[in-house]
Amino acid sequence: MFALQSAAAAPDLASPLAFWIVLCVLALVVGAVGSAVARRLSNPVAKYRLLYVGVVFPIGVLSYGLLSVLDLGAAVRAALLGPSPDPGVVAGFLAEFLTMAAGGTVALVAYAPTIRGVRAVRDVDLGTGRAVARMARWLLGVSAAFALVFAPLRMGLGGTPSTVAVAGGLGALVVCLLAASPWVIAALRSTRRPADDDAERLARLRDRAGLGDDAVRDVRLLDTDDEQTASALVRGLGPTRRLFVTTTFLDAFDDDTATALLAVQAGRLRSRALARRFVAVLAPAIALLAAFAGDGGPFGLLVAVAVVALVGGLWYARRGILAADDRAAERVGADAVADALERYAAFHALEPSRRRVPNPVSANVALGDRIDRLRERGAGETDETDAPDS
Repeated sequence: MFALQSAAAAPDLASPLAFWIVLCVLALVVGAVGSAVARRLSNPVAKYRLLYVGVVFPIGVLSYGLLSVLDLGAAVRAALLGPSPDPGVVAGFLAEFLTMAAGGTVALVAYAPTIRGVRAVRDVDLGTGRAVARMARWLLGVSAAFALVFAPLRMGLGGTPSTVAVAGGLGALVVCLLAASPWVIAALRSTRRPADDDAERLARLRDRAGLGDDAVRDVRLLDTDDEQTASALVRGLGPTRRLFVTTTFLDAFDDDTATALLAVQAGRLRSRALARRFVAVLAPAIALLAAFAGDGGPFGLLVAVAVVALVGGLWYARRGILAADDRAAERVGADAVADALERYAAFHALEPSRRRVPNPVSANVALGDRIDRLRERGAGETDETDAPDS
């Protein structure tokens, strides 16, 4: 993935630029075809989410890897600033940022043709230009954060970081992003402090859900009136934690539903569901880096370790989601949480999916399975309440 950058002469720009254009064209075709297929399948909203996670995001990652091998960032930097015999930290950061941004642009091109389909299946007034601009802001922010971590590694280690350095960089990037995410989200999205009735209602709901000042430092409202996304999430580490609630969330749900959904977020916070997901991804990624770098041990053994770490880590992540549901059920009642999840699905035109066997390569638990599990728990609680005293 990481190629040596020549400091003696300016890298060729034509070849990597032409390759980037080809990737963008292919991404546009894949996005358009994927959107057409997802739109015609049952439960299309869920299929679009799968399209983003399983196709659009991997296209961006693969594109970054290929463009990094071709030194696109270094070539663009040299074209802008001229060749330098001894590129400094700023030049190294710029090259890494440009490569990451170029890979993200490929993913953005794949994403753009799906917006029209999402608008149709959800019947929302979501403008293509506004959605693309919002996603572009995210990509630029992520690219900058990525470059801040990896540019010094590449400069300090001769352009090709070792597996240990890359693993350390990934870990540092994750920790920094988690800690800084409340400010990153606020910088990249339109947010505001809740005021008057919204502030009073949120304070009441947070207290009922277990997301008081001891859990999160404050609250921000995300403007989602055009895309009609009703959600809540907690981001940050320790004292930096902040609760984000979409404006649609407050309009779409009554107090009982909103409290239950916030209780799920409180449960995820206490079960460390987000950290479990990062562990599930980082552990196998480090093993694969060591395998393909050839400096960490036997290739076959490391690949096997990566597979086991991935399957085990994803199981661990799924257990975190179920543990969060259990904590929310203890707080507001299992049936209340199940009702809230059903209303959340109905509002977003989602058909709760169910699986006989959990998907071993997914960090999520099928929504229908979560609801059924909560219903069974609620029925058990009712039976215990109705049982006569001995």
